[in-house]
Order: sequence, then structure tokens, then C-alpha cells
Amino acid sequence: MHHMAETRLGILTVSDRASRGEYEDRGGPAVADYLASKIVSSYTFVHRIVSDDLEVISEELRRMVDHEGCSLIVTSGGTGPAPRDRTPDATREVCEKMLPGFGEEMRRVSVQHVPTALLSRQTAGFRGRCLIINLPGNPRAIQECLDAVFAAVPHCIELIGGPRLELESPPRLPH
Repeated sequence: MHHMAETRLGILTVSDRASRGEYEDRGGPAVADYLASKIVSSYTFVHRIVSDDLEVISEELRRMVDHEGCSLIVTSGGTGPAPRDRTPDATREVCEKMLPGFGEEMRRVSVQHVPTALLSRQTAGFRGRCLIINLPGNPRAIQECLDAVFAAVPHCIELIGGPRLELESPPRLPH
């Protein structure tokens, strides 16, 4: 069997303030911690921080897929209704197909904790063999959202021709 290139996982923080260094990025590290706690196969993180600019976000997503070879990109931030919240729009712009079930399930879970989660426009889709998932910027919301959908992520990546992600198996409940 020939050696496959190492799986690359992208984390894209979308924040004007964090991109200018005025604000510590908390979303990106929360995503990295979550992925590291779940994925047991080998991977490398590709972490970028960009401003809330539609063209900049789209360009970085394309670069992470087409040039960096990411198999999964998790974005953090820019998912709300405010004028500068453009991450879902950039995601739609670069993806071949959308997977609205991710956003639906993440909102369904989030709204049980925070009623305003209803305002989130977060979505998911894929470009080539890379799954792109939008998350909010808040670290607690990141955990809740990923918990809601992560079981479907490895299967999705396999269906679009990406590498196999091995997850830590959940503890077995006694019968």
C-alpha cells in the first residue's frame, strides 16, 4: 500500500479584531482542542485567521482546499445576521454542494441553550474532497455544535472521497 499524505485539518477563524491582533482568538483553539480530543488517526492542523470580508474568506477557503489539501475545514465566527457576518455566504460561494442538515441540527441543539441561536446562519458544504463546516465564535457554542454533528463527519468525508478519519470510540454503556 502506498503512503498517503498526512490528513490536513483546516481551522479558519473569521474575525476583524482577531485578524488585526486586537483580540485573542478563542474560537480557533477551541476547535483544535475539540478535534484533538476526538480524532485518533494522524493529522496536521492548518490554522488561519482572516477578517470578516467576503472575498478574503472565500479566497482563504479556496486556498485551504485547493492548495493546502485540507480534508475538513471548520470555520469559527461570522455566522450571525450582522452586516459583517459573511462566513456562510463565503462558504456557499466556494462549495459545490451544500449540506444544510449540519446547520439545521446545530441550530436545533444550540437554541435549547441560547434562544438567539435562532439567528445563526451557519451551514456546511463541500468543495472537492473537503467538508467545510461553519461554527460560531463562542467556545462553549463550538463544543455544543460539534457534539451535535461530529458523528456524521467521518462518513461524509469518506463519501466525498476524502481520507478516513478514525474517531475515538465512545465508551460502551453497560447492558
